[in-house]
Amino acid sequence: MRLLILVLILVQFPVYAQLSSPDDFLGYTLGDRFTPHHRVIDYYENLGRVSSNVTLQYYGETYENRPLMLAFISSEENLGKLDEIRADNLKRSGLQNGKPSTDIPIIWLSYNVHGNESVSTEASMATIYELLANPNQDWLKNLIIVIDPCLNPDGRERYVNFYNQYKNQPNQTNIDSWEHHEPWPGGRANHYLFDLNRDWAWMSQKESEQRLKVYNQWLPQIHVDFHEQGINSPYYFAPAAEPYHELITDWQRSFQVDIGKNHAKYFDEKGWLYFTKQYFDLLYPSYGDTYPTFNGAIGMTYEQGGSGRAGLGVITETGQTLTLKDRIDHHFTTGISTIEVAANNRKNLLAEFAEFFTQRPTTLYKTYVLKHNGDNHKMKDLMKWLDDLDIKYGKAAASKLSGYHFGSQQTQSFDLTEKDLVISLDQPKAVLTNVLFEPHTKLSDSLTYDITAWSVPLAYGLESYGLRSALNVKKFEAITFIQNVASDNTPYAQIFEWKNMAHASLLADLLVEDIKVRYYKSPVKINGQAFGRGSIVITRADNHGNTKASDLVTEYANKRGVKIHAVQSGFVQSGVDIGSNEHVSFLEKPKVALLGGLGTSSLNYGAIWHFLEQTLQYPIVNLSAQYFSQIDLNDYDVLILPDGRYSNFDSDDWDQIDNWVKSGGKLILLQGAIERWVAANKSSLKKFNDDYDSTNQQEKLDDQRDNDRIIPYASTERYDLRNMTAGSIFKVKLDDTHPLAYGYNDEYFSLKTDNLRYDLLKSGNVGYIANDQSDRGGFIGQNVIESIDGSLVFGVENRGGGDVVYFIDNPLFRSFWYDGKLLFANAVFFNP
Repeated sequence: MRLLILVLILVQFPVYAQLSSPDDFLGYTLGDRFTPHHRVIDYYENLGRVSSNVTLQYYGETYENRPLMLAFISSEENLGKLDEIRADNLKRSGLQNGKPSTDIPIIWLSYNVHGNESVSTEASMATIYELLANPNQDWLKNLIIVIDPCLNPDGRERYVNFYNQYKNQPNQTNIDSWEHHEPWPGGRANHYLFDLNRDWAWMSQKESEQRLKVYNQWLPQIHVDFHEQGINSPYYFAPAAEPYHELITDWQRSFQVDIGKNHAKYFDEKGWLYFTKQYFDLLYPSYGDTYPTFNGAIGMTYEQGGSGRAGLGVITETGQTLTLKDRIDHHFTTGISTIEVAANNRKNLLAEFAEFFTQRPTTLYKTYVLKHNGDNHKMKDLMKWLDDLDIKYGKAAASKLSGYHFGSQQTQSFDLTEKDLVISLDQPKAVLTNVLFEPHTKLSDSLTYDITAWSVPLAYGLESYGLRSALNVKKFEAITFIQNVASDNTPYAQIFEWKNMAHASLLADLLVEDIKVRYYKSPVKINGQAFGRGSIVITRADNHGNTKASDLVTEYANKRGVKIHAVQSGFVQSGVDIGSNEHVSFLEKPKVALLGGLGTSSLNYGAIWHFLEQTLQYPIVNLSAQYFSQIDLNDYDVLILPDGRYSNFDSDDWDQIDNWVKSGGKLILLQGAIERWVAANKSSLKKFNDDYDSTNQQEKLDDQRDNDRIIPYASTERYDLRNMTAGSIFKVKLDDTHPLAYGYNDEYFSLKTDNLRYDLLKSGNVGYIANDQSDRGGFIGQNVIESIDGSLVFGVENRGGGDVVYFIDNPLFRSFWYDGKLLFANAVFFNP
């Protein structure tokens, strides 16, 4: 019986006493099928059990509870002192005190940040097996090789499950086959449909935050991000394309060339096509190549042709079949080649890495000052983000100073207080700090792969200054919040301000608990305390019968760090009394629906979904365009349509929405959804034409048409840039008396990521680009810049009994534009 039990156990749970290849362990040849994530983890765990040259570390899990794991490959001796090597590397960077006693570079290989670029994880298994089964002892002795087999398990599983469900048996190489056409939203993004490759610095997603925590504990000398591109594209590897950020060192540039030449040697031997120095630049700081670069590494992107269209095999434009095995071979080759170059140059890698952190970059500003302006919550959120990036900050002695003012773009005097946040570039993370905080990014080329402006002071909406001199920075005390004490007697009312996302989150908490609230539509002073528009009021009268209401308000306010003011009388010191129904409006708990699916932007949909569900923690209903016509919109108060083409919407769908708005619904539209709404003749909005400015000067139009006829073919791509913008920042004039702008002053800085421009509404123009306002950084085409003044950015149009909210610029873009979040909360909760 004991023997029988043992046999059964061994059959169900085989023990691999020796190193197994992926083929032997998985039971099929690598490349014959896509490997599910749990089997990838099984394989790595098996390697960890049987090999003394690999150590595994779990560093977190995804939103769908899949594990995130790292493998450290090196000699037994090095693995026995991993923490010492890690600490020595941080000493080399200046982030820890002391001198390093080891000289082991760290090479970090990251796979599958885009889920449907699925060859990466397969290639990672081939790579780690080669390193362990056929070890180059010099490599293992002289390097720590870190492999992250899958940065985005949720997205990858979405793709793999789709492919396994729809592929032919055997697989079909004809690109018309269903297996080569992913359904919306595809497997590229994570659970909340964020592009994790744009989230490195911002850490809006838990995968990014968990990865950066361990990445910043190591700071490798080389980081490679493995990707895929279109099926007809040859392989891409370093060196990168222009524009390079100006703070990237000569060494970082030249070593990319060295690595590229080594790759080329192997690709030339095989006759494989490849290209370099095109498309993939090193500017936007939140990529898997740029974030490591600005942290001293040689950061690189490798791109294999394939992606979600390739499946197990697909016929390309040359009539040849690109297989998954081909794609594995290519990524395997560049991975091993990278390790080889690193091993041959380890001393230079370490020396140049140390030099990167020792030498302070030549920058215009040596110190950045961000004014406190009474908002502890915004300041605390910023400080947490800086802590996660290992960027040092502090305070300085109160004084009168002069510096570049981010808002006015002029040098002006200001009073520095000890509550203001001071960030000096005299620190190890000086390069990263300056890249993130500089008001204007220098462009060596206007053809870029991503946005060209992201200045953090403007993104946070904080009054900020750049100083050309250094300040003596002292430690900044942690920000704490007063704990509210529950009253023995239920007060007449409780009130809190409306200034930031802590207040919005508290409102969401109270609404979820069915606590009745009101909001002030005009300023008021109560017991010597001034409250602005949007301030939230919870009255005893509205919550009659709910004996727990007052205590719940106190409990949730303490959770959010919000000061609650107890009021014993409805008779106010100045302004409108609390009982005024006209000026202290009752706030209905809104039933919110968000539309996604075919025809909508998955990334924009995901950003809204994440904001409402994770940031606000407010319940919503996710609707699909696939069955939209069957939905009774009368069940909802708010409908959000994200950016998109809405190609599957017909006139009946737009009529359905329009009738719902007219009967009292609130419609929130973003970017492309506005275009479709306007095209359906449901709005008075008028779009600016790309070919002429808002004055519609016929002479200028004629000149441009003449120019179009004589542009050389080779110059058409650059000439077309005159109608484009690649992420630029503009100052917006806000009507801060409007509910959409509650909590703001009369200025806001907006990130414009497309060329959409609309004329002002007849009324309800909440935010617009004032005349003669220049951009605040980033590339913007000539025709766009000439027709941007006076254009609408945010507006609310009354339509029958309801309202339409227009977000021509996306305030939730990638979730890093912090100052836009309250705008969106206003749109959801407040009624014009």
